[in-house]
Amino acid sequence: MAQVEKRGGLLRKSSASKKPLKEKVVLMYDEIFMTEDPSKCSPRFWEELFLMKVNLEYLEGKLESLDGEELMKIKDNINCLFQHCIQALGEEHPIRVVNALQNSFSSLQTLCALIRGVHQKNKSTSGFDIINMLMGFDKAELCMKNLMESLDSLLCAEGSESLKSLCLKLLLCLVTVTDNISQNTILEYVMINSIFEAILQILSHPPSRREHGYDAVVLLALLVNYRKYELRVRLEKLKKSSNAISDRIIIKSQCSDQIVVWSVNPYIVKLSIVDDEATLNGMGLVIAQALSEYNRQYKDKEEEHQSGFFSALTNMVGSMFIADAHEKISVQTNEAILLALYEAVHLNRNFITVLAQSHPEMGLVTTPVSPAPTTPATPLGTTPPSSDVISSVELPLDADVQTSNLLITFLKYSSIVMQDTKDEHRLHSGKLCLIILTCIAEDQYANAFLHDDNMNFRVNLHRMPMRHRKKAADKNLPCRPLVCAVLDLMVEFIVTHMMKEFPMDLYVRCIQVVHKLLCYQKKCRVRLHYTWRELWSALINLLKFLMSNETVLLAKHNIFTLALMIVNLFNMFITYGDTFLPTPSSYDELYYEIIRMHQSFDNLYSMVLRLSTNAGQWKEAASKVTHALVNIRAIINHFNPKIESYAAVNHISQLSEEQVLEVVRANYDTLTLKLQDGLDQYERYSEQHKEAAFFKELVRSISTNVRRNLAFHTLSQEVLLKEFSTIS
Repeated sequence: MAQVEKRGGLLRKSSASKKPLKEKVVLMYDEIFMTEDPSKCSPRFWEELFLMKVNLEYLEGKLESLDGEELMKIKDNINCLFQHCIQALGEEHPIRVVNALQNSFSSLQTLCALIRGVHQKNKSTSGFDIINMLMGFDKAELCMKNLMESLDSLLCAEGSESLKSLCLKLLLCLVTVTDNISQNTILEYVMINSIFEAILQILSHPPSRREHGYDAVVLLALLVNYRKYELRVRLEKLKKSSNAISDRIIIKSQCSDQIVVWSVNPYIVKLSIVDDEATLNGMGLVIAQALSEYNRQYKDKEEEHQSGFFSALTNMVGSMFIADAHEKISVQTNEAILLALYEAVHLNRNFITVLAQSHPEMGLVTTPVSPAPTTPATPLGTTPPSSDVISSVELPLDADVQTSNLLITFLKYSSIVMQDTKDEHRLHSGKLCLIILTCIAEDQYANAFLHDDNMNFRVNLHRMPMRHRKKAADKNLPCRPLVCAVLDLMVEFIVTHMMKEFPMDLYVRCIQVVHKLLCYQKKCRVRLHYTWRELWSALINLLKFLMSNETVLLAKHNIFTLALMIVNLFNMFITYGDTFLPTPSSYDELYYEIIRMHQSFDNLYSMVLRLSTNAGQWKEAASKVTHALVNIRAIINHFNPKIESYAAVNHISQLSEEQVLEVVRANYDTLTLKLQDGLDQYERYSEQHKEAAFFKELVRSISTNVRRNLAFHTLSQEVLLKEFSTIS
């Protein structure tokens, strides 16, 4: 029984039994969720709503609590709310500017809640149903046109950074509400009403880039992947300039004022032709900052780990815990920014120049700089806070500071994520890193600066902890052309991933990168001073691994494809080595290495001969390797008897390397080799068809991650008002 108290002769319930009062905005939301139009009884209902502080959780929760029939009953009110949100964005308030900011802020947050709430409730329905629920079919085109124009204006205008941040987050919300962005039909309107130029403006303007660059780059990468491989059909009004529009293909006229238009994704077309240096550099700086931050956090964790108790214990008991130690310093990858780098490299040839743009190495700046406010650390893989301060990437160069560039930062990042391919995210990141390197290795300009002997850098790649080798000291790193770091990365991958769960696809891509670099060196006669023996040794050890695990590997992979690629790399050195190996002695060392490891090549020949003479599954593939080994076997069969004869005549049981080389040099003239065609030819990288499935899954994963980490509650009206008072 409720307690009562007597005051002034009146009886009433105790305050303990009172229900908490609902805030006004919640009461207004409740009115929207009634079947009646809330503005009938209150003509100023919508104006007052956008002056209220938005309650995102309540609005989204209310939408999710309704079943399909209940949602359809209030469809008109939801349409009305959506339309008034867009109207509030476009209205001008000449009397009180703060009202305009308040209305825009509230309407943007409300739109985010509406889009997420309706999509969450209608996951199983088609995109058209969701468009109808949010806007209504008859008004959708006009609504989205007005919305995109308002967002474009807010992003391009000078003014509130909080509003710009919320605009980008609304767009990211719009793009990522479905896991498969190509099934998000609302994005058709984002294609028709492009905001590409607004994104470029953010990237080209340093203050905006520092605040919003990360969101802008991720948004662009996702938009580029909307229906990437499809031509989309739609009706458009006939325009005289239609034939000049590069992203459209006009098929036929249907009537006097309409035509059928097949259209490719305009963001793909526009990104591919960007040539503005400031914009491309801005995009590169954002990507470099994100990758540098990942590298820095990994290095910090590594140093913390090594200096801790576990490291001391590892030193005491030997190397038995090295694998566990490696797992402990694994950190989450950033596939979104990696996708942005890929799209820029793959689509825009002008972006290649950005890879070589020098900037001070993060963490090595010693010259004094202006102090800046600090921000809390952000978990890797999430969107950095909008209040990011200027990074050392954008600091002026100094003669005494070690410089870096985007490519070096990317190579360091790759050396981290490619260490552990057992994790699915790292496997995808490793694959994407190798695809990016494939695109770079095919580009003529990229190869020019990779091999430029006047552009030398010390690149400290991360190396996987292994029992049989010590970690190289940073101070001993040589200063070399960047192609040496790429080759080092490929060699490192080759020697560290020979395991039961064999990453066949990554190995194939790795060998392809090496082959394309050699093709450039042969074509341009670049004599690279590189320790080629490390590559040769790694390739031979890989062949030995394939043979040792033949039965297990053949159950999953066609290992002869990889074996053929490895053998043909040796054939490249044998046939064309005199055009790109640095010295004649390098050519001698190649022959020495083949002769020294002749048993491995003999075993490979025996294996492929056995399978090529059987009428089995691998007959044709093994036969190709048999034919490719002809020159390697000729070298072995020519020099081995002469070496044995030399040892017998001089009564030497075991020849030194110099003695073997002496025999090799003396018997070159009598060696007969066959000319093999096509060794310096390769199939250029093509994303469509071959890589479509991979990118579809990758973008799905990125979309899910971006949606999960979008935080609207961190942006409040209080921040907006404080910002406004500063501006005014």
